[in-house]
Amino acid sequence: MLEEVERWLTRRSWSAADRPLDRLLEAGNGANAPSVSVVLPALNEAGTVGDIVTTIRRELMEKVQLVDELVVIDSGSTDATTEVARRAGARVVHRDAILPRIPAVPGKGEVLWRSLLVTGGDIVCFIDADLKDFSADFVSGIVGPLLTDPSVQFVKAMYDRPFGDTTGQGGRVTEMVARPLLNLHWPQLAGFVQPLGGEYAVRRSLLERLPFPVGYGVELGLLVDALHTVGLDALAQVDVGVRKHRHQDGQALGRMAAAIYRTAQLRLSRGHLVRPSLTQFERGEHGFVPHTYPVDTEERPPMREIEEYVSRRAA
Repeated sequence: MLEEVERWLTRRSWSAADRPLDRLLEAGNGANAPSVSVVLPALNEAGTVGDIVTTIRRELMEKVQLVDELVVIDSGSTDATTEVARRAGARVVHRDAILPRIPAVPGKGEVLWRSLLVTGGDIVCFIDADLKDFSADFVSGIVGPLLTDPSVQFVKAMYDRPFGDTTGQGGRVTEMVARPLLNLHWPQLAGFVQPLGGEYAVRRSLLERLPFPVGYGVELGLLVDALHTVGLDALAQVDVGVRKHRHQDGQALGRMAAAIYRTAQLRLSRGHLVRPSLTQFERGEHGFVPHTYPVDTEERPPMREIEEYVSRRAA
């Protein structure tokens, strides 16, 4: 590990307990205190989204006023995600209703990018909607450094991520794809425990300058581009405990890995893959059957280049 990264780990890695709520409230009550938007991207998460919304509203909007707005961006759910989220107290916006001039494409990054147009917070906090046993520390922990340290611009959550009965897993795609890529090509980012984690908080002024990969590569893309835009010392991570969520099957992980590799390749060469597709195999009645899937090859431009966003921010 680079000496620079070892120093960064001692200076920019914290625990959620390092910044108790009373300290954050004091930091957030000034006349020029930044406002906080929490965004949950959701696709068929009726089983978990309600508990997450309820916890954030109760702990961070009603008991204390740390979060200013809570928005669920629905990606086209076919279950009761929208109804559950609304009943729990979130504002729900459908992905397709945001910036209709540009037709939406499937993908998590697409939803995160569009969320900037329907939120107003100076700090934007992204939280995955499939978390179980959710704690408000996931929000307050990663927002905390942004409220108390003006030099910090991008904060990732870190946590244990158990897989079955095994503890301490970093995530299969993280360990097999993302961590090797980062260590080999962006060694300054080798200190991030959960580089692909879906829980992170960023100053809007930085987010609006970054391109967004439309799919699963968004977390790696934002992290790498933030490093190049503001430097390592503006990035940080906070330990929020344990993250429990629904695990994907092996083939879904393969598609995620391909999208993440493509995102890294694009940033290394600023070119395009020769063949942006992935073939996987399933055993059928008469042997193995190939299934070919496209790998996300599109990225959305920095939001500050979108006319509707510029007009909205100027109003």
